[in-house]
Amino acid sequence: QVQLVESGGASVQAGGSLRLSCVASGYTGSANCMGWFRQGPGKEREGVATIDSDGSSDYTASVKGRFTIAQDNAKNTVYLQMNSLKPEDTAMYYCAAASHYCRWPLLPTDFRYWGQGTQVTVSS
Repeated sequence: QVQLVESGGASVQAGGSLRLSCVASGYTGSANCMGWFRQGPGKEREGVATIDSDGSSDYTASVKGRFTIAQDNAKNTVYLQMNSLKPEDTAMYYCAAASHYCRWPLLPTDFRYWGQGTQVTVSS
């Protein structure tokens, strides 16, 4: 069993930055893909960024150049650095883990383990 705990969500003005953290515990050896999803009001849950166990990363087009996913294996932690935030980034952000290597497009059903979500609100 893998447990994921997210933190770092907050309210911020447009143009600001936030760093989200996801700490994994339990048996994590089978988690070959870590992903960040988000879901805004009235929208589908959207894959935002992924990182494989080998460190390879990818992003949805709307956040490329603004968001960076990173991992610290010693701390079992995955981060999402979000810069130049826009109001359209407002959403509940979720950390998730899958046993397969990351593949796009991201499907929520491919991810077995989920964090509780952390709210990001960007005001104009």
